[in-house]
Amino acid sequence: MYDAMLAETVTITGHNGDAIEAYSARTLQAGPVGGVVVIHHLPGYDRQTKEFTRALAAGGLNAVMPNLYHREAPGADPDDAMAAARAGGAIPVPDERIVGEVAGAAAYLRGLGNANGKVGVIGHCSGGRQSFLAAVSLPLDAAVDCYGGFVVETPPEGHPLHGSPALVERAPDLSCPLLGLFGAEDQHPSPEHVATLESALKANGKTYEFHSYDGAGHAFLQVDRTSYRPEAAVDAWQRIWAFFGRYL
Repeated sequence: MYDAMLAETVTITGHNGDAIEAYSARTLQAGPVGGVVVIHHLPGYDRQTKEFTRALAAGGLNAVMPNLYHREAPGADPDDAMAAARAGGAIPVPDERIVGEVAGAAAYLRGLGNANGKVGVIGHCSGGRQSFLAAVSLPLDAAVDCYGGFVVETPPEGHPLHGSPALVERAPDLSCPLLGLFGAEDQHPSPEHVATLESALKANGKTYEFHSYDGAGHAFLQVDRTSYRPEAAVDAWQRIWAFFGRYL
């Protein structure tokens, strides 16, 4: 497989037609290839998530990660995981704006010269919730939820996402197959939350694939955290590749 890529900061059209910063990593294969919108977690548009975006491109996909905090922290160092904190803490982004940013990122991917027109979405932690949000709000081809909390339950007072609604009732609107990757020791989402979401998907005849890992908690894919679990992460990556290979 030809694994050359081009990775760079770009400007895309986001919610309400606004120009926002994004990190693009795209394969230099002639194509046609699928595209993936990467949704970063609450700490922001950081080095680790940019590496994740490049990994997708190295694997033969086009990927783009919109900077969800571009409006609040313009010019902040995109390699700094604490960019959002310097702007006053993790920034709550309204669901409507998330959907608009993902729609703009999907349009960017579909407009690339080697695109096959198919677009998926993937996110971790808050990005996992937002991946599900995008999949019940937009026409997509695949969605991956990596331990997304507050899909079933509502965020408690004091949490950056407080005020965001639970999304499980929107399961009938899911537009594409869903891959869910969860830690059995996680609390947000807990195994009970995962079971509730699975029941809703099953009741609505949706195509989904869930995997929960014993001995893993939240953020088990984050290689720079003590929560990292290599065996779970390796298996999860294999499932991500197989899933995107099937649907994109």
